[in-house]
Amino acid sequence: MDSTLEKIYSITPEQAAQYNDMVMLGSGGHGICFEKGKGVRLWDINGKSYLDCTSQGWAMYLGHANEEIRQTVYEHMGNLGHLNQNSDHLARYALAKRLTELAPEGMNRVLFAIGGSSAIEAAMKIAVKNVPGARHFISLQDGYHGSSLTTGAASWLSTKSAGMFTGFNSFLSILNDVFIRVPNPFMYRWDGSDNPEDCIDFCLKVTRDTILRSTSGPVAGIIVEPLQASGGQIPLPKRYLQGLRKICDAFGCLLIFDELQTYCRIGEYFAANKYEVKPDIICLGKALGAGLPMAAILIRDGLEGFGPLGEEVHTFANNSIAQVAALKQLDIIERDNILENVNTQGDYMGARLKALQQQFPQIGDVRQVGLHIGIEFVTNPLTKEPDLEFAQTVKAIALHMGLILGEAGYRMNVLKIKPPLIITREECDEVMNIFTAAVAAASQKLGR
Repeated sequence: MDSTLEKIYSITPEQAAQYNDMVMLGSGGHGICFEKGKGVRLWDINGKSYLDCTSQGWAMYLGHANEEIRQTVYEHMGNLGHLNQNSDHLARYALAKRLTELAPEGMNRVLFAIGGSSAIEAAMKIAVKNVPGARHFISLQDGYHGSSLTTGAASWLSTKSAGMFTGFNSFLSILNDVFIRVPNPFMYRWDGSDNPEDCIDFCLKVTRDTILRSTSGPVAGIIVEPLQASGGQIPLPKRYLQGLRKICDAFGCLLIFDELQTYCRIGEYFAANKYEVKPDIICLGKALGAGLPMAAILIRDGLEGFGPLGEEVHTFANNSIAQVAALKQLDIIERDNILENVNTQGDYMGARLKALQQQFPQIGDVRQVGLHIGIEFVTNPLTKEPDLEFAQTVKAIALHMGLILGEAGYRMNVLKIKPPLIITREECDEVMNIFTAAVAAASQKLGR
């Protein structure tokens, strides 16, 4: 073994615990110290195995330690690694071409970035360049687009949605606050009428009225996640997204899809294709680089893009290693019919969760699109009062049993099941069996 790796893997669990104080986190607390992974599984430094239903920040589509990606990256690194942003190379050309072929027709220009927040900010720059005089954007309640000083202002974490200001409150005085929020079509919690479809009409009307009456000057763009992940695993209805397209056309603003988490995970390459809505800009990130840091935006024909005078400059925006990994990941997804697996296994787990809901009324709602799965826990299925304690008890018990679950931002009563896209039927059964046992154990422990 390489001497550097020998030093790393010789660290004992006791030493690792001591090193926590040396590593500063921006969110949450120190969790499990993992030593290796393979497929949908991770092993900690004590040798315990876990099923990873978070894909580690939703970034590992083909699972951990994919051998084909490793070999491709290794071979490529013998030729190239990092290049400056204005140094061209074949991997960037090939990935740009591939993404434009998969995206909606007419989205033929790509900019590569270093992360999700930078991609969103790049999209905002494009919007402002193309809508003269505009300085405002529309974002949705419960939306999450990043934690930079700009994207954090568009996200729930700069509001009191959690019942208090989060840690982001430390930066409120310097936020780039150009966002105006409008209601999101959260169908499960609509209480304005007996017909949930009325929620869509209400949200579209408020958006239109906001642009008409509540903004000074033109609006540069409307930024939405086709499925609000951090906000609670909330799928936005197709009719709603199509309505936003019409509003943008009517007012001359751009429609920006934040597809950082929907790319491939909902059973199609792009939500824009799935919902038959062509946005003006699509933002990508998270798993785009197959676990390596990478993001991108695609813009439609007819928009003015970036020029040569330093409008969008990042040292590591042209990472050929990540681009090669992204291409290899797409090759595997296509070759192995991974998107079909996403729909098949996602629907299977969704059906099992719906059946479990009949047994445990604490499961108020199951929201599943592909392998984007959210389970909302409530104290009463009629009042729909969020049950944070029950959800967190389920999460803790599941972790003890070897299942890593996510949670939905400030909606900590919503647990998320978002495994690597390669999960098999047998592994789905293992996930669901542990989840079922955890729900039953939580019910018994809490007396509910």
